[in-house]
Amino acid sequence: MNPSPSQPRRSRRAKIIGSVIAVAAMAGLGGLAWYLTQQPASGPGGAPGAPGAAGRGGPDGAAGGAPGGGGRGGRGGPATTVGVASAERTDIPVILDALGTVTAAATATVRPQVSGILQKVHFSEGQLVKAGQVMATIDPRPFEMALMQASGTRQRNEAQLESAKVTLERYRTLLTQDSIARQEVDTQAALVKQLQGTAMSDRAAEGVARLNLGYTQVKAPITGRVGLRVIDMGNLVGSGDANGIAVITQLSPIDVEFAVPQDRVPDLQERIRDSASLAATAFDRTRTTSLAKGEFKALDNQVDVQTGTVRAKARFANDDQALFPSQFVNLRLELRTIKDAVVVPVTALRHGSSGDFVYVLNAAERTVAVRPVTRGQATVDKVQVKSGLKAGEQVITEGADRLKDGARVTLPTDKPAAGAGGQRRRQREGAPQ
Repeated sequence: MNPSPSQPRRSRRAKIIGSVIAVAAMAGLGGLAWYLTQQPASGPGGAPGAPGAAGRGGPDGAAGGAPGGGGRGGRGGPATTVGVASAERTDIPVILDALGTVTAAATATVRPQVSGILQKVHFSEGQLVKAGQVMATIDPRPFEMALMQASGTRQRNEAQLESAKVTLERYRTLLTQDSIARQEVDTQAALVKQLQGTAMSDRAAEGVARLNLGYTQVKAPITGRVGLRVIDMGNLVGSGDANGIAVITQLSPIDVEFAVPQDRVPDLQERIRDSASLAATAFDRTRTTSLAKGEFKALDNQVDVQTGTVRAKARFANDDQALFPSQFVNLRLELRTIKDAVVVPVTALRHGSSGDFVYVLNAAERTVAVRPVTRGQATVDKVQVKSGLKAGEQVITEGADRLKDGARVTLPTDKPAAGAGGQRRRQREGAPQ
């Protein structure tokens, strides 16, 4: 028996209806799953959405903050933990820091003033010597002979002079008796003057010979430390030797040369005009150990066009020999002291597009406010605030990167407050079943 045409039509309709029912069932299951996952946790009674529970995007905001909350540290965001410090009044020194080079106050190359054989050396390398101390001896015998020769010539010519003077007196007596011609008297007087000039030259030659004999004792021209010896006994030495016998460097007192930026020169010149004694301190390369204390000595008369600085010099007693020539040191020069300056920690001062500012703490409301300020002199850890801040006001020193004007903050000493989530849990726990 052949099936009727209505049977295939009925089977297709059943398949379509079954597919629609399956899709609807799957959609219903998906909606139920989304609903269940998006609901807040139920209270003790098991009823979702109990009184006091605030869902995502509710009145308390995403983080349980005040309405209209912004980002972290904003007006409505969570409070940021910060560090604070109080602005205080204190005396702040105006310091000039510079890199300096230790230079000897005097350096002398010991050279003999006469030529001869180096006979003895009276110093040791590295020894401290005093000015006038004999350091070496040159063979004196040739100079002793030269002195004797000069003395003999002087004595001979002085004897001739005495004889000429006696003859002149005799001629003058005969002239008064009209027994001699005046021409002979004048000739004898001229001879006396000639011999007087010769005797004077002989005395000078004898003095030079005596000086040369003294120069055979080579003496230290200054007080200081002797360097390494550059010549040994038995060598022929002279005044033309480039290296000399030794080099003496004066270590006490000693100078430190440093460069002053041209912008700081007016301040330094003002103190120089006031005849002020400016204290100087030399530190080691790490700026932790003080090597010596001294005072400002002199300022150069021109600016170095390549560096934009002016050379200056400070002098130190250096009695303990802590400073050594050509040593690099960090120099700190105290120009003046600002009395009763308002200072804050360096970390409290910040810089923006409008200039320097600080975050001032409102202790009662636990909020901060931006306060434009004018900075002044600074030390290692403190900076002067010329205007915009009063002594006693609290400023933010840590955590300021996450703040803006009006932001809420907490201090490390504040007790932790219960969060919004804890408040909702307490509300749900107290809600009726």
